[in-house]
Amino acid sequence: MKHKIALVTGATSGIGRACALTLAKMGYDLIATGRRGERLEELGKELPEGIRFLPLVFDVRDRDQVLALLGNLPSDWAAVDVLINNAGNAHGLGPIQTGQVEDWDAMLDINVKGLLYISKAIIPGMTERNSGHIINIGSIAGKEVYPNGNVYCASKHAVDALTNGMRIDLNPFGIKVMGIHPGLVETEFSLVRFKGDEKRAETIYQGYAPLLAQDIADIVEFALTRPPHVVLADVVVLPTAQASATVIKKNL
Repeated sequence: MKHKIALVTGATSGIGRACALTLAKMGYDLIATGRRGERLEELGKELPEGIRFLPLVFDVRDRDQVLALLGNLPSDWAAVDVLINNAGNAHGLGPIQTGQVEDWDAMLDINVKGLLYISKAIIPGMTERNSGHIINIGSIAGKEVYPNGNVYCASKHAVDALTNGMRIDLNPFGIKVMGIHPGLVETEFSLVRFKGDEKRAETIYQGYAPLLAQDIADIVEFALTRPPHVVLADVVVLPTAQASATVIKKNL
């Protein structure tokens, strides 16, 4: 029996990696993308027996590479049933007046344009087949704006808007479109935001129980196992200690 195919971007760590492993355990053949080839190799070794695996090493910001690789998938990989647009990053945390343009470019290029490039390569096949499920991993930052979050929040608001727009435009084709917007999840996110400052990154997750990457993967599994007439369109998920982007109960 032929397995369905899932494509997960940013599968080398955190939420993307957890989603990739969960999808493979569900029986999906897996296309996993990321910038770190060795991480993808490690992921491949953890997949259940019988699951096909296609690792693709590229940066979602590179439009030509995205379209070249995903636009020319082998015929037995071309019919992607599930797309998890997970790749995304935060770069820096500071007020707009002192923000670095390089950080702004990185966030907009990865979080917004990268999502668009991936989607552009995959959606035509879904519309041709009149089926598919797209899950965009957003953030609570796409629902609220918080101090010093300016451009990152803007990029995640764009993800939310694109998700809603996709759902409208793809409605005639029977394609499900979902947005998942997590609050604080303990991943490499803060390490990237604080540019390798491990001590500062660790403080973000102290004094309470943050979400884990697997918590998001569990939501993905639940969404994908709903009957055909049901779509979880928009899910905001927070750790119990978090009430909003800025209200967190810490026991320090």
